[in-house]
Parts: sequence; C-alpha cells; structure tokens
Amino acid sequence: QVQLVESGGGLVQAGGSLRLSCAASGRTFSNYVMGWFRQAPGKEREFVAGISRNGRYTYDADAVKGRFTISRENPKNTGYLQMNSMSPEDTAVYYCAAGYRSHSDYVPRRQPEYGYWGQGTQVTVSS
Repeated sequence: QVQLVESGGGLVQAGGSLRLSCAASGRTFSNYVMGWFRQAPGKEREFVAGISRNGRYTYDADAVKGRFTISRENPKNTGYLQMNSMSPEDTAVYYCAAGYRSHSDYVPRRQPEYGYWGQGTQVTVSS
C-alpha cells in the first residue's frame, strides 16, 4: 500500500502560481510512477502530468504544457506540481496518483494505470 497526501492548494489570482506537493508513505517511492490529475466542477477527472519513477521522463497534457512542471524528490518521498500562469480554467480539485512500475520508465496517462490516489486538494483561480 502507498498512502498519498496532497498539499499546497488554495486561492490564487489569474496569472499567479501555486506549487502542489504530494507526500508518499508506505512503500519505496522510487518504484512508482507518479501523476497529477484534476477534476473541475461538472467535468470528468483528467490527466494533467506524469513523471517516471526515476524522474527522467515527464509527460504533460496539452492544456498545461509550458505552464505546469511536474517533478519529484525520491529521497524525500515527495512529488510536486509547479503551476504558473494560471487561469480560471485551471480551477479544480487536484489529485496525486501513483502506479507501481519497478522496472519501467513508461509514464501512463490513463487513470486505471494508477492504483493509489490521494484525497485531493482544491485549487481555485480567480479572474
């Protein structure tokens, strides 16, 4: 089992920045790919960004490319999502997720490939 806890959400003005953190516990963090997803009111949960278990490969959704950066610090069992140039369209509950991949650098984008999820953190961008 892997437990994930997000933090860093809040209210920010359009054009501003936030950094989300995801603290992992329970298993060797470096054996897990990590991803960020978000769910806006009335919409389905969608992929935002993913990072391979060793941090070598990342994949960003088109909607956030050039604005959001995913990273991780395995010795600290923590992942991050740096969000810049934010817009009201980024308002959502953001979820951290992890999937076991001990011998692969593949970064999945589909939710079923992530077996562990945090409780989510609210991000609101005002115009």
